Amino acid sequence: MTLRFAYNTNGAANHRLDDAIRLIADAGYDGIALTLDHHHLDPLADGWAREAERVAALLRSLSLGVVIETGARYLLDPRDKHEPTLVTADPDGRRRRVAFLQRATEIAAILDAETVSFWAGVPKAGVDPRDALAWLDAGLAQVTDHANRAGIPVSLEPEPGMLIETVEDFAALAVSHPTLRLALDTGHCLVTGEIEPDAAVRRFAPKLGTVAIEDMRRGDHTHLPFGQGDMDVPAILTALQEIAFDRLVCVELSRESPRAHQAIPEAIAYLRHHLPAR
Repeated sequence: MTLRFAYNTNGAANHRLDDAIRLIADAGYDGIALTLDHHHLDPLADGWAREAERVAALLRSLSLGVVIETGARYLLDPRDKHEPTLVTADPDGRRRRVAFLQRATEIAAILDAETVSFWAGVPKAGVDPRDALAWLDAGLAQVTDHANRAGIPVSLEPEPGMLIETVEDFAALAVSHPTLRLALDTGHCLVTGEIEPDAAVRRFAPKLGTVAIEDMRRGDHTHLPFGQGDMDVPAILTALQEIAFDRLVCVELSRESPRAHQAIPEAIAYLRHHLPAR
């Protein structure tokens, strides 16, 4: 089967959203991973639904699929990166994060997105891990219930340093949340060292909601252009083909925004060159 590739708009943060979408389409991608942000379909702005409808029409005109990403750095708090989260001690903060993720599922429904991807968050110093896990469970129940009603799958991404850091953490959590899918960032496997990325693809094949790919060095959580790290890209692509993965495989190069016009075509050229022979 032919894999379908997307590019994350957080790697085109210096471009207008429409310009970024057209750059991605012109390079030959099959879709975009749309990171909702203040400058890219702001989910907190007045008229967000109308903007979502407009973007949906543009994506349809270009025959692009979409995954919704929710990792914007300062969307909810201009002074505290990624806060509040599902494991923030302040109940009002957790409610704001839940409301944002619920809004993201509503946008995903308008865009006919494959999934909404999100993460747990980092517990602040002094937070009891048992309390953080209870808060996460409660928040997940609200998010997944809302998503189920909207008909949108939601996918949790294990992130190095967060409460849910590894795919094993996800597996334990998913027991209580059976509709929750895995958002697998293959590079994170190299950071945590728990499992090789291609092995994670095969093991979690039935639960995969979306897959992100980039280069990365072992033990270093820095997203790199292909060819600059330790990622065995052909092995991952082979594993994805073996499991007949038909969802978007999303390139995430958030540090490459200043050269997005070059990074976007370079990335897909690299992936196509390293696709295993059929």
